[in-house]
Amino acid sequence: MRKKILTPIIASTMMLAPTTIMAQIVEKSAGEPVKTQSGLISGVTQPSGIRTWLGVPFAEPPVRELRWRDPQPRQKWQGIWNADRVAPECIQPLRGRSINHYFGEEATSEDCLYLNIWAPPQPAPAGKPYPVIVWIYGGAFNVGSASMANYSGEKLATEGVVYVALSYRVGPLGFLAHPDLTREGNGGSGNYGLKDQIAGLQWVKDNIAGFGGDPNNVTIAGQSAGSMSVALLQSSPATKGLFQRVMGMSGSPFGELMAPAPLSKGEEDGLALQKALGAQSIEDMRDIPADRLIDVAVTVPRQPVILDGKILQHTAQDSFANQQQQDVPVMLGFTRDESFLSFGQINSVADYEAAIGRAFPDNAARILKAYPARSTAEAKRAIADIQRDSSLGSQMANWAEAQFKYGKAAVYPYFFTRVQPYSPGVRFTDHNPETAGSYHSADVPYWLGTLDSLNRFRSTRNWTAQDRQLSQQMMDALLSFARTGAPGKEWPRFSPSTPEVRQLGETSGKISWPNFKALPLLQKAKPVSATPAQRPQVRD
Repeated sequence: MRKKILTPIIASTMMLAPTTIMAQIVEKSAGEPVKTQSGLISGVTQPSGIRTWLGVPFAEPPVRELRWRDPQPRQKWQGIWNADRVAPECIQPLRGRSINHYFGEEATSEDCLYLNIWAPPQPAPAGKPYPVIVWIYGGAFNVGSASMANYSGEKLATEGVVYVALSYRVGPLGFLAHPDLTREGNGGSGNYGLKDQIAGLQWVKDNIAGFGGDPNNVTIAGQSAGSMSVALLQSSPATKGLFQRVMGMSGSPFGELMAPAPLSKGEEDGLALQKALGAQSIEDMRDIPADRLIDVAVTVPRQPVILDGKILQHTAQDSFANQQQQDVPVMLGFTRDESFLSFGQINSVADYEAAIGRAFPDNAARILKAYPARSTAEAKRAIADIQRDSSLGSQMANWAEAQFKYGKAAVYPYFFTRVQPYSPGVRFTDHNPETAGSYHSADVPYWLGTLDSLNRFRSTRNWTAQDRQLSQQMMDALLSFARTGAPGKEWPRFSPSTPEVRQLGETSGKISWPNFKALPLLQKAKPVSATPAQRPQVRD
């Protein structure tokens, strides 16, 4: 039996699936209910001692007439909201159990604008609130959840921060632009997911003090599309005062690849989806069940983020050049073997040289000189480096350079090189342990202290003492950044004249930014195909 609360309770409408991150029944409360602007909220204390409030509403459900409208403030309630279980993820394509990042099934719904809070066991001392870290999930703006086990804040909260994971609409429900929506919004449409993020950050600003957090010391962090979101939020004038530091892992809108599209292009995509659905208007589209909308949208190309003229008035590059960004400390980086591009299969030096000639017809000779290869092994390494550097490597470097050139706050870059220790014989349908290397999102469980989430349902990794030590080192750097704005004395500050990064892997220390001087040669590549990181079914 759960402990009864003798005041009226707003019953949660979400069923607690047995595979969600907080599946066990917990009886101990997190203390007196917390007062928020919408009403009282009761949480629970986990066996670890960490206090949690799970499934906290920060906006009205974006359903019925609120589909494709800006998030609205949550109405006030009577009694106590019982925040003892996670809310559904925003509706999206579901995942199978055989993929690499499988953390269990979650309920899905359009009613999904909730957040999860983890706080230290003890309330903050008087006058000394805890720093706040707000996590924004990735997933190519098509999938993702604030309640995935690898995004849990329990470990970081034990180290003395309040950790918040917020949700936002994804796919066509989160990022649809359409002429009718532009008219409804008095100019500009799309980016409802980004607006959800801003609404969540505003909720944190207004309410987090009640949970022991410092509303004036907020770090926003994210990976992949979450990192791109962080950069866009930094560049948006709509976020002034909502955070004091930003951290981006492997994602950035600085560059042609994954950059926001003009509103006109977004509206074209919206009309194409309307046609594919056989709808006559945006109101007809509001009547279509969300699961059918998602199924059809997968077949219609769509640029996820739009220059809507409101939240995003300019490209990130132009916003920084105009010094309109939030000038706050930046911590950013990428992993060694990730990429958003592919230049084809390489089985020899000749294959490598031919691939570079096709992909970079104007710069092939200079690129081959910058990335030399005299053997098949060197050719495979060189093509992997070029694929990374022409996408994520350049994106993160451009972000660092923009902040260095147009801001005053420091940039602290990293380069993650650890290859996870897979369990013998483990297989996935979307991931090859033999070739994955230090893959896209491989660093996330190290930063958040969630290594064990990857062994939740079967043994997929044999973590070593070295992995645990590396994770603690990375958490310490993130915690230091959240507390002080700097990740530690051993971290280099970015400078284009002597670009260095903090290497995180089998060995750690300062190294030169990989191939930094060659990055300008890699503009306007002609890839063979997009990598799975851009496909809707893949989860970061």
